Amino acid sequence: MKERPGEKERIIKVCVDSLGWAAARQYRGYNKHDGLNSPLLSALSLRLRWGRIFWIQAVMRMPFNVRPLLGVRKAVNPKGLALFARALLNLYRATGEPSFRRQGLSLLDRLLGMGVNDFPGMSWGYGYPWQDVGFFAPAWFPNRIVTYFVGRAMIDAFEVTQEERYLHGACQATKFILHAPRVLFETQEEKCVSYVPVDNIEMAVMDVSALCGALCTMTGHHAGRPEWIEEGQRMIRYVVRRQTDYGAWFYTDPPGDSRITHDNYHSGEILDAVLDYIEYSGDDSFRDAHRRGLEFYRRHLFTVQGEPKWMHDRTYPFDIHGYAQGIITFSRVGDDDLSSRITENILRDMYDADEHRFYYQKRRFYTRRFTLMRWCQAWAVFALSYRLCHLESAGDHAPAGRWA
Repeated sequence: MKERPGEKERIIKVCVDSLGWAAARQYRGYNKHDGLNSPLLSALSLRLRWGRIFWIQAVMRMPFNVRPLLGVRKAVNPKGLALFARALLNLYRATGEPSFRRQGLSLLDRLLGMGVNDFPGMSWGYGYPWQDVGFFAPAWFPNRIVTYFVGRAMIDAFEVTQEERYLHGACQATKFILHAPRVLFETQEEKCVSYVPVDNIEMAVMDVSALCGALCTMTGHHAGRPEWIEEGQRMIRYVVRRQTDYGAWFYTDPPGDSRITHDNYHSGEILDAVLDYIEYSGDDSFRDAHRRGLEFYRRHLFTVQGEPKWMHDRTYPFDIHGYAQGIITFSRVGDDDLSSRITENILRDMYDADEHRFYYQKRRFYTRRFTLMRWCQAWAVFALSYRLCHLESAGDHAPAGRWA
Protein backbone atom coordinates (compact mmCIF):
# COMPACT_ATOMS: atom_id res chain seq x y z
CA MET A 1 0.00 0.00 0.00
CA LYS A 2 1.49 3.33 -1.08
CA GLU A 3 0.21 5.87 1.42
CA ARG A 4 1.96 9.17 1.95
CA PRO A 5 2.17 10.55 5.50
CA GLY A 6 -0.95 12.51 6.37
CA GLU A 7 -2.66 11.59 3.08
CA LYS A 8 -5.94 10.50 4.67
CA GLU A 9 -6.24 13.61 6.81
CA ARG A 10 -5.42 15.88 3.90
CA ILE A 11 -7.98 14.20 1.65
CA ILE A 12 -10.70 14.47 4.28
CA LYS A 13 -10.01 18.18 4.72
CA VAL A 14 -9.99 18.87 0.97
CA CYS A 15 -13.21 16.91 0.49
CA VAL A 16 -15.02 18.65 3.34
CA ASP A 17 -13.87 22.11 2.24
CA SER A 18 -14.69 21.46 -1.42
CA LEU A 19 -18.10 20.03 -0.64
CA GLY A 20 -18.76 23.10 1.48
CA TRP A 21 -17.85 25.31 -1.49
CA ALA A 22 -20.37 23.45 -3.66
CA ALA A 23 -23.11 23.36 -1.02
CA ALA A 24 -22.77 27.11 -0.40
CA ARG A 25 -23.71 27.57 -4.06
CA GLN A 26 -26.56 25.04 -3.76
CA TYR A 27 -24.64 22.86 -6.22
CA ARG A 28 -25.47 25.27 -9.03
CA GLY A 29 -22.74 26.19 -11.44
CA TYR A 30 -21.46 26.35 -14.98
CA ASN A 31 -21.10 23.28 -17.17
CA LYS A 32 -18.76 22.34 -19.99
CA HIS A 33 -21.34 22.44 -22.81
CA ASP A 34 -23.78 25.01 -21.42
CA GLY A 35 -23.28 27.88 -23.91
CA LEU A 36 -26.93 27.75 -25.00
CA ASN A 37 -27.98 28.59 -21.44
CA SER A 38 -27.19 32.13 -22.56
CA PRO A 39 -30.35 33.73 -24.02
CA LEU A 40 -28.06 35.82 -26.23
CA LEU A 41 -26.18 32.88 -27.73
CA SER A 42 -29.36 30.85 -28.04
CA ALA A 43 -30.83 33.64 -30.17
CA LEU A 44 -27.64 34.09 -32.19
CA SER A 45 -27.65 30.39 -33.05
CA LEU A 46 -30.84 31.02 -35.09
CA ARG A 47 -31.99 27.59 -33.88
CA LEU A 48 -29.74 26.02 -36.48
CA ARG A 49 -27.70 22.90 -35.76
CA TRP A 50 -24.33 24.35 -36.75
CA GLY A 51 -25.14 27.67 -35.09
CA ARG A 52 -25.79 25.89 -31.81
CA ILE A 53 -22.65 23.77 -32.17
CA PHE A 54 -20.55 26.84 -32.94
CA TRP A 55 -21.58 28.73 -29.81
CA ILE A 56 -21.31 25.71 -27.52
CA GLN A 57 -17.79 25.03 -28.80
CA ALA A 58 -16.78 28.70 -28.72
CA VAL A 59 -17.72 29.06 -25.05
CA MET A 60 -16.10 25.74 -24.15
CA ARG A 61 -12.79 26.54 -25.88
CA MET A 62 -12.16 30.05 -24.52
CA PRO A 63 -8.99 30.30 -22.37
CA PHE A 64 -10.99 32.04 -19.64
CA ASN A 65 -14.56 31.69 -18.44
CA VAL A 66 -16.69 33.94 -20.65
CA ARG A 67 -19.99 32.59 -19.32
CA PRO A 68 -20.67 35.43 -16.84
CA LEU A 69 -20.12 38.01 -19.62
CA LEU A 70 -22.54 36.22 -21.95
CA GLY A 71 -25.32 35.72 -19.43
CA VAL A 72 -25.01 31.94 -19.27
CA ARG A 73 -27.29 30.78 -16.49
CA LYS A 74 -25.89 28.53 -13.79
CA ALA A 75 -27.72 25.24 -13.39
CA VAL A 76 -27.94 22.21 -11.17
CA ASN A 77 -26.56 19.15 -12.95
CA PRO A 78 -28.09 15.80 -11.88
CA LYS A 79 -24.88 14.03 -12.82
CA GLY A 80 -22.99 16.38 -10.53
CA LEU A 81 -25.48 15.84 -7.70
CA ALA A 82 -25.02 12.08 -8.10
CA LEU A 83 -21.23 12.41 -7.88
CA PHE A 84 -21.46 14.67 -4.82
CA ALA A 85 -23.86 12.20 -3.18
CA ARG A 86 -21.49 9.31 -3.84
CA ALA A 87 -18.59 11.32 -2.44
CA LEU A 88 -20.53 11.99 0.76
CA LEU A 89 -21.43 8.32 1.11
CA ASN A 90 -17.78 7.40 0.58
CA LEU A 91 -16.79 9.83 3.33
CA TYR A 92 -19.37 8.19 5.58
CA ARG A 93 -17.93 4.74 4.81
CA ALA A 94 -14.40 5.94 5.53
CA THR A 95 -15.08 7.97 8.68
CA GLY A 96 -18.41 6.78 10.11
CA GLU A 97 -19.53 10.40 10.48
CA PRO A 98 -23.38 10.39 10.29
CA SER A 99 -23.62 13.89 8.82
CA PHE A 100 -21.96 12.68 5.61
CA ARG A 101 -24.57 9.93 5.25
CA ARG A 102 -27.38 12.38 5.93
CA GLN A 103 -26.15 14.89 3.37
CA GLY A 104 -25.56 12.26 0.71
CA LEU A 105 -29.02 10.75 1.09
CA SER A 106 -30.57 14.21 1.02
CA LEU A 107 -29.04 14.80 -2.42
CA LEU A 108 -30.32 11.44 -3.63
CA ASP A 109 -33.82 12.18 -2.36
CA ARG A 110 -33.60 15.43 -4.28
CA LEU A 111 -32.63 13.51 -7.40
CA LEU A 112 -35.58 11.14 -6.97
CA GLY A 113 -37.81 14.22 -7.10
CA MET A 114 -36.15 15.42 -10.33
CA GLY A 115 -36.67 12.26 -12.38
CA VAL A 116 -38.51 12.40 -15.70
CA ASN A 117 -41.29 9.89 -16.48
CA ASP A 118 -41.73 10.60 -20.21
CA PHE A 119 -40.16 7.23 -21.08
CA PRO A 120 -40.28 3.80 -19.43
CA GLY A 121 -38.93 3.91 -15.89
CA MET A 122 -37.36 7.13 -14.63
CA SER A 123 -34.60 9.17 -16.24
CA TRP A 124 -32.54 12.32 -15.88
CA GLY A 125 -30.86 14.82 -18.21
CA TYR A 126 -28.70 17.96 -18.22
CA GLY A 127 -30.07 21.29 -17.02
CA TYR A 128 -29.15 23.07 -20.25
CA PRO A 129 -29.93 22.60 -23.96
CA TRP A 130 -27.20 21.05 -26.06
CA GLN A 131 -26.63 20.27 -29.69
CA ASP A 132 -24.63 17.34 -30.99
CA VAL A 133 -23.92 16.62 -34.64
CA GLY A 134 -26.75 14.11 -34.77
CA PHE A 135 -29.39 15.50 -32.40
CA PHE A 136 -30.62 18.42 -30.29
CA ALA A 137 -31.59 17.89 -26.64
CA PRO A 138 -33.62 20.59 -24.82
CA ALA A 139 -32.79 21.32 -21.19
CA TRP A 140 -33.66 18.38 -18.91
CA PHE A 141 -34.28 16.00 -21.83
CA PRO A 142 -33.12 12.64 -20.43
CA ASN A 143 -30.19 10.60 -21.63
CA ARG A 144 -28.60 7.32 -20.66
CA ILE A 145 -25.33 8.72 -19.32
CA VAL A 146 -26.89 11.01 -16.73
CA THR A 147 -29.41 8.30 -15.86
CA TYR A 148 -26.57 5.82 -15.37
CA PHE A 149 -24.81 8.13 -12.91
CA VAL A 150 -27.98 8.71 -10.92
CA GLY A 151 -28.78 5.00 -10.93
CA ARG A 152 -25.22 4.19 -9.84
CA ALA A 153 -25.54 6.57 -6.92
CA MET A 154 -28.81 4.87 -5.95
CA ILE A 155 -26.94 1.54 -5.83
CA ASP A 156 -24.43 3.12 -3.43
CA ALA A 157 -27.25 4.39 -1.23
CA PHE A 158 -28.97 1.00 -1.19
CA GLU A 159 -25.72 -0.73 -0.22
CA VAL A 160 -25.24 1.73 2.63
CA THR A 161 -28.82 1.83 3.92
CA GLN A 162 -30.65 -1.23 2.52
CA GLU A 163 -33.61 1.13 2.01
CA GLU A 164 -35.84 -0.09 -0.81
CA ARG A 165 -36.56 3.36 -2.26
CA TYR A 166 -32.98 3.62 -3.47
CA LEU A 167 -33.05 0.18 -5.06
CA HIS A 168 -36.37 1.16 -6.62
CA GLY A 169 -34.71 4.27 -8.05
CA ALA A 170 -31.91 2.17 -9.56
CA CYS A 171 -34.51 -0.22 -11.01
CA GLN A 172 -36.40 2.68 -12.58
CA ALA A 173 -33.16 3.94 -14.14
CA THR A 174 -32.46 0.44 -15.46
CA LYS A 175 -35.91 0.23 -17.06
CA PHE A 176 -35.20 3.47 -18.91
CA ILE A 177 -31.85 2.17 -20.12
CA LEU A 178 -33.38 -1.07 -21.37
CA HIS A 179 -36.66 0.12 -22.85
CA ALA A 180 -36.30 3.72 -24.05
CA PRO A 181 -35.34 4.35 -27.68
CA ARG A 182 -32.99 3.39 -29.22
CA VAL A 183 -31.13 0.12 -29.74
CA LEU A 184 -28.37 0.77 -32.29
CA PHE A 185 -27.10 -2.77 -32.70
CA GLU A 186 -28.38 -6.10 -31.43
CA THR A 187 -27.65 -9.79 -31.88
CA GLN A 188 -28.27 -12.72 -29.59
CA GLU A 189 -24.90 -12.07 -27.90
CA GLU A 190 -24.43 -8.29 -28.18
CA LYS A 191 -26.36 -5.09 -27.65
CA CYS A 192 -25.55 -1.41 -28.14
CA VAL A 193 -27.85 1.39 -26.95
CA SER A 194 -27.95 5.08 -27.84
CA TYR A 195 -26.82 7.99 -25.70
CA VAL A 196 -30.07 9.93 -26.17
CA PRO A 197 -33.53 8.32 -26.57
CA VAL A 198 -34.36 9.62 -30.04
CA ASP A 199 -35.16 7.51 -33.08
CA ASN A 200 -32.89 9.25 -35.58
CA ILE A 201 -29.63 8.88 -33.67
CA GLU A 202 -26.96 6.68 -35.30
CA MET A 203 -23.68 7.25 -33.42
CA ALA A 204 -22.63 4.36 -31.15
CA VAL A 205 -20.54 5.72 -28.25
CA MET A 206 -18.58 2.98 -26.51
CA ASP A 207 -18.78 4.15 -22.90
CA VAL A 208 -22.58 4.45 -23.10
CA SER A 209 -23.15 0.73 -23.59
CA ALA A 210 -20.36 -0.10 -21.12
CA LEU A 211 -21.82 2.01 -18.31
CA CYS A 212 -25.39 0.94 -19.06
CA GLY A 213 -24.34 -2.69 -19.06
CA ALA A 214 -22.69 -2.23 -15.68
CA LEU A 215 -25.78 -0.64 -14.15
CA CYS A 216 -28.06 -3.36 -15.50
CA THR A 217 -25.77 -5.94 -13.91
CA MET A 218 -25.55 -4.21 -10.53
CA THR A 219 -29.28 -3.60 -10.33
CA GLY A 220 -30.04 -7.12 -11.51
CA HIS A 221 -27.74 -8.48 -8.80
CA HIS A 222 -29.49 -6.59 -6.00
CA ALA A 223 -33.05 -6.91 -7.32
CA GLY A 224 -32.83 -10.60 -8.16
CA ARG A 225 -33.37 -10.00 -11.87
CA PRO A 226 -31.05 -12.39 -13.76
CA GLU A 227 -32.49 -11.21 -17.08
CA TRP A 228 -31.05 -7.75 -16.37
CA ILE A 229 -27.64 -9.29 -15.70
CA GLU A 230 -27.90 -11.04 -19.06
CA GLU A 231 -28.73 -7.73 -20.74
CA GLY A 232 -25.73 -6.18 -19.01
CA GLN A 233 -23.54 -9.00 -20.28
CA ARG A 234 -24.67 -8.38 -23.87
CA MET A 235 -23.81 -4.66 -23.62
CA ILE A 236 -20.41 -5.33 -22.06
CA ARG A 237 -19.69 -8.02 -24.64
CA TYR A 238 -20.49 -5.55 -27.43
CA VAL A 239 -17.88 -3.16 -26.04
CA VAL A 240 -15.26 -5.80 -25.26
CA ARG A 241 -15.44 -7.25 -28.76
CA ARG A 242 -14.58 -3.84 -30.18
CA GLN A 243 -11.39 -3.54 -28.18
CA THR A 244 -8.37 -3.13 -30.45
CA ASP A 245 -5.65 -5.77 -30.62
CA TYR A 246 -3.44 -3.37 -28.63
CA GLY A 247 -5.97 -3.07 -25.80
CA ALA A 248 -7.64 0.28 -26.47
CA TRP A 249 -11.17 1.40 -27.24
CA PHE A 250 -12.14 4.04 -29.75
CA TYR A 251 -14.73 6.56 -28.65
CA THR A 252 -17.24 5.38 -31.26
CA ASP A 253 -18.03 2.35 -33.37
CA PRO A 254 -17.09 2.64 -36.15
CA PRO A 255 -14.07 4.75 -35.12
CA GLY A 256 -14.50 7.21 -38.00
CA ASP A 257 -17.77 8.53 -36.57
CA SER A 258 -15.80 10.80 -34.21
CA ARG A 259 -12.51 12.66 -34.30
CA ILE A 260 -11.92 11.41 -30.73
CA THR A 261 -9.73 8.32 -30.80
CA HIS A 262 -8.41 6.85 -27.52
CA ASP A 263 -9.03 9.51 -24.90
CA ASN A 264 -8.31 9.43 -21.20
CA TYR A 265 -11.45 9.52 -19.10
CA HIS A 266 -13.76 7.57 -21.42
CA SER A 267 -11.17 4.78 -21.45
CA GLY A 268 -11.11 4.76 -17.65
CA GLU A 269 -14.90 4.71 -17.46
CA ILE A 270 -15.05 1.68 -19.75
CA LEU A 271 -12.48 -0.15 -17.62
CA ASP A 272 -14.45 0.53 -14.45
CA ALA A 273 -17.69 -0.56 -16.11
CA VAL A 274 -16.14 -3.87 -17.20
CA LEU A 275 -14.86 -4.42 -13.66
CA ASP A 276 -18.29 -3.61 -12.21
CA TYR A 277 -19.78 -6.26 -14.46
CA ILE A 278 -17.18 -8.84 -13.40
CA GLU A 279 -17.62 -8.17 -9.69
CA TYR A 280 -21.42 -8.06 -9.61
CA SER A 281 -22.04 -10.92 -12.05
CA GLY A 282 -19.29 -13.30 -10.98
CA ASP A 283 -18.49 -13.81 -14.68
CA ASP A 284 -14.73 -13.69 -15.26
CA SER A 285 -14.82 -14.04 -19.04
CA PHE A 286 -13.90 -10.40 -19.68
CA ARG A 287 -11.01 -10.31 -17.22
CA ASP A 288 -8.31 -10.47 -19.91
CA ALA A 289 -9.92 -7.61 -21.84
CA HIS A 290 -9.86 -5.54 -18.65
CA ARG A 291 -6.20 -6.42 -18.04
CA ARG A 292 -5.16 -5.44 -21.56
CA GLY A 293 -7.23 -2.27 -21.47
CA LEU A 294 -5.73 -1.28 -18.13
CA GLU A 295 -2.21 -1.76 -19.48
CA PHE A 296 -2.94 0.49 -22.46
CA TYR A 297 -4.54 3.08 -20.16
CA ARG A 298 -1.52 3.07 -17.85
CA ARG A 299 1.14 3.18 -20.57
CA HIS A 300 -0.41 5.49 -23.13
CA LEU A 301 -2.84 7.82 -21.33
CA PHE A 302 -0.67 9.02 -18.43
CA THR A 303 2.78 10.54 -18.30
CA VAL A 304 5.46 8.91 -16.18
CA GLN A 305 4.89 11.71 -13.66
CA GLY A 306 1.23 10.71 -13.28
CA GLU A 307 -0.44 13.43 -15.35
CA PRO A 308 -3.43 12.55 -17.53
CA LYS A 309 -2.78 12.86 -21.26
CA TRP A 310 -5.65 14.19 -23.36
CA MET A 311 -5.41 11.30 -25.84
CA HIS A 312 -2.96 8.51 -26.49
CA ASP A 313 -1.18 10.65 -29.12
CA ARG A 314 -1.73 14.09 -27.57
CA THR A 315 -0.41 15.13 -24.17
CA TYR A 316 -2.11 18.46 -23.43
CA PRO A 317 -4.40 19.62 -21.96
CA PHE A 318 -4.31 17.87 -18.60
CA ASP A 319 -8.02 17.83 -17.77
CA ILE A 320 -9.44 17.65 -14.24
CA HIS A 321 -11.69 14.77 -15.31
CA GLY A 322 -8.62 12.81 -16.40
CA TYR A 323 -6.92 13.29 -13.03
CA ALA A 324 -10.08 12.18 -11.25
CA GLN A 325 -10.61 9.14 -13.45
CA GLY A 326 -7.03 8.01 -12.97
CA ILE A 327 -7.29 8.20 -9.18
CA ILE A 328 -10.44 6.05 -9.27
CA THR A 329 -9.31 3.47 -11.81
CA PHE A 330 -5.81 2.89 -10.42
CA SER A 331 -6.94 2.86 -6.79
CA ARG A 332 -9.51 0.28 -7.72
CA VAL A 333 -6.99 -2.17 -9.17
CA GLY A 334 -4.45 -1.62 -6.40
CA ASP A 335 -1.92 0.48 -8.36
CA ASP A 336 -1.30 2.63 -5.32
CA ASP A 337 1.94 4.17 -6.52
CA LEU A 338 0.33 5.70 -9.60
CA SER A 339 -2.91 6.60 -7.81
CA SER A 340 -0.92 8.36 -5.09
CA ARG A 341 1.13 10.28 -7.68
CA ILE A 342 -2.03 11.45 -9.48
CA THR A 343 -3.52 12.50 -6.12
CA GLU A 344 -0.44 14.58 -5.36
CA ASN A 345 -0.60 16.17 -8.81
CA ILE A 346 -4.28 17.09 -8.62
CA LEU A 347 -3.82 18.72 -5.21
CA ARG A 348 -0.64 20.53 -6.23
CA ASP A 349 -1.60 21.73 -9.71
CA MET A 350 -5.40 21.80 -9.90
CA TYR A 351 -6.64 22.82 -6.45
CA ASP A 352 -7.04 26.29 -4.98
CA ALA A 353 -6.57 25.63 -1.27
CA ASP A 354 -7.69 29.14 -0.32
CA GLU A 355 -10.96 29.04 -2.23
CA HIS A 356 -11.52 25.25 -1.94
CA ARG A 357 -12.20 24.67 -5.62
CA PHE A 358 -10.66 22.73 -8.50
CA TYR A 359 -9.46 24.14 -11.80
CA TYR A 360 -10.63 23.01 -15.21
CA GLN A 361 -7.49 22.34 -17.29
CA LYS A 362 -3.74 22.68 -17.27
CA ARG A 363 -2.47 23.50 -20.75
CA ARG A 364 1.12 23.64 -21.93
CA PHE A 365 1.70 27.31 -21.13
CA TYR A 366 -1.16 28.27 -18.82
CA THR A 367 -3.89 26.89 -16.59
CA ARG A 368 -7.61 27.53 -17.04
CA ARG A 369 -8.28 28.46 -13.43
CA PHE A 370 -12.06 28.50 -13.42
CA THR A 371 -14.35 25.90 -11.93
CA LEU A 372 -17.18 24.00 -13.58
CA MET A 373 -19.39 22.55 -10.87
CA ARG A 374 -19.88 19.02 -12.18
CA TRP A 375 -16.85 18.69 -14.44
CA CYS A 376 -14.32 20.00 -11.92
CA GLN A 377 -15.66 20.06 -8.38
CA ALA A 378 -17.87 16.98 -8.38
CA TRP A 379 -15.45 14.71 -10.21
CA ALA A 380 -12.45 15.75 -8.12
CA VAL A 381 -14.23 15.36 -4.79
CA PHE A 382 -15.66 12.00 -5.75
CA ALA A 383 -12.23 10.74 -6.88
CA LEU A 384 -10.57 11.84 -3.65
CA SER A 385 -13.35 10.27 -1.58
CA TYR A 386 -12.77 7.06 -3.52
CA ARG A 387 -9.05 7.22 -2.80
CA LEU A 388 -9.87 7.69 0.89
CA CYS A 389 -12.15 4.64 0.90
CA HIS A 390 -9.43 2.61 -0.76
CA LEU A 391 -6.88 3.64 1.87
CA GLU A 392 -9.31 2.81 4.68
CA SER A 393 -10.47 -0.54 3.32
CA ALA A 394 -7.18 -1.94 2.03
CA GLY A 395 -6.39 -3.65 5.30
CA ASP A 396 -9.74 -5.42 5.23
CA HIS A 397 -9.37 -6.46 1.58
CA ALA A 398 -12.86 -5.10 0.87
CA PRO A 399 -13.93 -5.56 -2.77
CA ALA A 400 -13.44 -2.17 -4.39
CA GLY A 401 -16.40 -2.60 -6.68
CA ARG A 402 -18.80 -2.38 -3.78
CA TRP A 403 -18.03 1.31 -3.30
CA ALA A 404 -16.55 2.29 -6.67
